[in-house]
Amino acid sequence: MKTVPTATRPNPSSSRWAAAVALVCSAALAGCGLAAPPSSPSGEGSSTTTPAAESTTPPPPPATSWGPLEAEVDDAAAAVAEMTTAQKAGQILVQYYTGADPAAAQATAAELDLGGVIIMGDNVPQAADGTDDTEALASIVDGFRTTMEAERGWPAIVSVDQEGGRVARLQAPLTEWSTPMAFGAAGDPELTGRAQQALAGDLAELGFTMNFSPDADVTLGPQDPVIGARSYSSDPGAVAEHALAAVDGSLAAGVLPSLKHFPGHGSVTTDSHVGLPVQPATREELAGRDWIPFAAGAGSAEEPGAPMVMVGHIAVTELEAGVPSSLSAASYEALREDVGFDGVAVTDALNMGALHQTAGNPAVNALAAGADLLLMPSDVRAAHAAIVAAVDQGSIPAERLDEAATRVVAMMMWQQRLAEEAAAGQESEPSTDVALEAARAAVTQVSGTCGADLVGESIRIIGGNATDRARLTAAAQEAGLAVGSGPVVTLLGTDVPPASGDVVVTLDAPWPLAGSAANEALIALYGRNAESFTALVEVLTGEREAPGKLPVDVGEYASGSGC
Repeated sequence: MKTVPTATRPNPSSSRWAAAVALVCSAALAGCGLAAPPSSPSGEGSSTTTPAAESTTPPPPPATSWGPLEAEVDDAAAAVAEMTTAQKAGQILVQYYTGADPAAAQATAAELDLGGVIIMGDNVPQAADGTDDTEALASIVDGFRTTMEAERGWPAIVSVDQEGGRVARLQAPLTEWSTPMAFGAAGDPELTGRAQQALAGDLAELGFTMNFSPDADVTLGPQDPVIGARSYSSDPGAVAEHALAAVDGSLAAGVLPSLKHFPGHGSVTTDSHVGLPVQPATREELAGRDWIPFAAGAGSAEEPGAPMVMVGHIAVTELEAGVPSSLSAASYEALREDVGFDGVAVTDALNMGALHQTAGNPAVNALAAGADLLLMPSDVRAAHAAIVAAVDQGSIPAERLDEAATRVVAMMMWQQRLAEEAAAGQESEPSTDVALEAARAAVTQVSGTCGADLVGESIRIIGGNATDRARLTAAAQEAGLAVGSGPVVTLLGTDVPPASGDVVVTLDAPWPLAGSAANEALIALYGRNAESFTALVEVLTGEREAPGKLPVDVGEYASGSGC
């Protein structure tokens, strides 16, 4: 795929992490009790102040804490002031559609002046060989952008969920990626940023302007039913560093990222796709764990953070009992006041199971509560009509709609500038190269002899799915191994019980290693792309020692375990 320009924004620093901790903990009126992050690489404990040299360079234009210039916010406000209520309502809606024919959705987008569309897996056209038809997909994206941008001076939202791992709407021939937890295991935020930049660069080549990634949830462990390996780590500081690096990488490629899912989906035990999770933790407990990555993303005028935070459908008992955060004014207040985030608050998909028992129109309720961008209402026409009616009748103040539309338009004006800067940047390595580097850096061995030849000259593969076994077979044969006899390599996919073999390998979250029995080694791979299996074979044959460290506790193996 296309190579992408090198990121120019700095990676998250330890001072940025510490500032986030201080902000969210003080706002929650409690000390979080978290240790400070490591000092700078120089190891110096103090610095010497040097007088600044005189400079004639003009200061940069003032920016917001979430990205756009203040001038872009002013331009957006002026544009919104010229809109009708119906046009403003359209700007804050992101529709979805079913099937590979976009014609009806494009007509709806034009009629309602919609802000954007999200491309889901069933919208992606397939080539004759079963892979994604990227040429046809680019044409669909271009069709939406042409339709929605015809009467406005800023880009349309054409978005996708492309985290890597099991949440990836777009497949081969685009580069496939390891799970986010792989990057937590690699422990290198700079690599995380490069990978997200490469991933976003592939999206930008197809015309996408927005990606609902990265995941900023802090996982609690195997009791977490939906986030799992979508989380970088169970350590909030590590999640903050990797999530901010991913944000910077995506912005460097000109694609808008979103931290998700505030107030934290990794520490609840119900999947919001099917039901309403209840978060019993106190405000102080959330401030010391789940909110740390989002506070890091709040940024400042000197170092802007994330442009968007996705608010999940999670009922926080202490904030507003029984009400999903996406519909809760108290939750948006916590995001703004406790966490300090001033950018676009986008809802999680409004057609999810967690909202099925809520009264009223979810889009109207979310806007009234404080959301700026409304994602995937079940019926976008009904949502649009309900918003217009609510504003006309006074149940939603007109100023609330103006505020939301202004934030969204300003963000998209900024996206246009980002995309132009990315297109003018220098070329860097192909995304497939970064994917292989990431897979090699992540693989983690928690038992057995590190660096040893674990399998000899042949292997027998069991477990996993047909694609997993085919990819491991191809990687083994490429390395000169025979396949079909010899030591047993057992592959454990997603949500499976422990198992046994000569070598046991988890392909998603590493928790099934607890209770598994292996004669030679227990290995966590965190990915099932071809690059991950190449990295696995290199460890099996002793060509490379596994460098990764567990980013979560796995039974008797503590976080940080590895070779």
